Amino acid sequence: MKRKVVITGMGAVTPIGNTAADSWAAARQGVCGIAPITHYDTSAQKAKLAGEVKDLDPSLWVDKREMRKMDRVTQLAMVAAAQAMEDSGLNMEAEDAARCGVIVSSGIGGLSTIESEHSRGLEKGFDRVSPHFIPMVITNMSAGHIAIRYGFKGMCSCPVTACASGSNAIGDAFRQIRDGYADVMLCGGTEASITPLGIGGFTSLKALHTGTDPLRASIPFDAERSGFVMGEGAGILILEEYEHAKARGAKIYAELAGYAANCDAHHITAPAPGGEGAARCMTLAMADAGVAPEEVGYINAHGTSTPMNDSCETAAIKAAFSEQAGKLAVSSTKSMTGHLLGASGAVEAIFTALAVRDDFVPATIGYKVADPACDLDIVPNNGREMHLTAALSNSLGFGGHNACLVFKKGE
Repeated sequence: MKRKVVITGMGAVTPIGNTAADSWAAARQGVCGIAPITHYDTSAQKAKLAGEVKDLDPSLWVDKREMRKMDRVTQLAMVAAAQAMEDSGLNMEAEDAARCGVIVSSGIGGLSTIESEHSRGLEKGFDRVSPHFIPMVITNMSAGHIAIRYGFKGMCSCPVTACASGSNAIGDAFRQIRDGYADVMLCGGTEASITPLGIGGFTSLKALHTGTDPLRASIPFDAERSGFVMGEGAGILILEEYEHAKARGAKIYAELAGYAANCDAHHITAPAPGGEGAARCMTLAMADAGVAPEEVGYINAHGTSTPMNDSCETAAIKAAFSEQAGKLAVSSTKSMTGHLLGASGAVEAIFTALAVRDDFVPATIGYKVADPACDLDIVPNNGREMHLTAALSNSLGFGGHNACLVFKKGE
């Protein structure tokens, strides 16, 4: 017997807001969070823009002494987790800690610490790097810190599937509850890779936009798109078994109804021709949720603003939905946040769940030039009121990883 899974808490730190509520309010208004990089001097590098988190003081949520032992990637996760826990109203004294788990992903982990400690090693000798170096950089440590802080003693894990990581974390957590292994799961993703090496690596891969106009930088589905814009942040959700949530009088944002993950098995960075893998993933996710294509009103697209992704994802949606594809609203909130890599699926899951709750579809902002290869209704420039029964969130990652989550109205 499959158990029903609902979302009862949210926390987010994004380029457009330092809480889930603020980020969603900004997404509804079409706020652009992309601006010149301030984390380091970009004068020697081509890429000048990113979606940075703004005016955040992590010490409001995390102890200052503890923060010194955490890379920024973990600090952002801890902030979002604290918000989600507070929002959920969970009282751990009343919970069976062994049935509460944590699955928090990151695509890259503690990159800024790797860079700074490598420089220190070159200067002073590698045996002189920080004793905290390893626990600061390993990708699973955000999940570990969160579990320790809140006493969650169930499964604690960190899927690393590039840009699909956040969605895989949420989907894996969903299955833990639905299949009876847990009652509560804290899940999501975090990323902080706006660093010289992180940006440089994606620039040399020719994956990043290198212009200087923030409003024409992350432009998914636009014919003039030329690469993605790096973002940073974290998104955390509290998932609960429905009866468990109801028994403690929790507020319910939405139901997480289905999940699928698969692989193109095609190429390390390029999607499969015609979006074959992504199409299959959406079909599998809808079947898992028991939702017919006609019931889906909105897709939060992966929509990275790279030439290959957006055309292949368009083809994938047409393959999965056939004649229904033209009736869907399909927007990319990366037009506002940039691409948060391992955190993107988690932040976008929050946006998709809130879209279903509020019957409101956020826009693809900055759109000007139509592309015949991306001819779906991408909700250009202005969000819209729209009754939603069910919605999908897509995440597609390097390595051919595809993940799709299905959300339905909570009550």
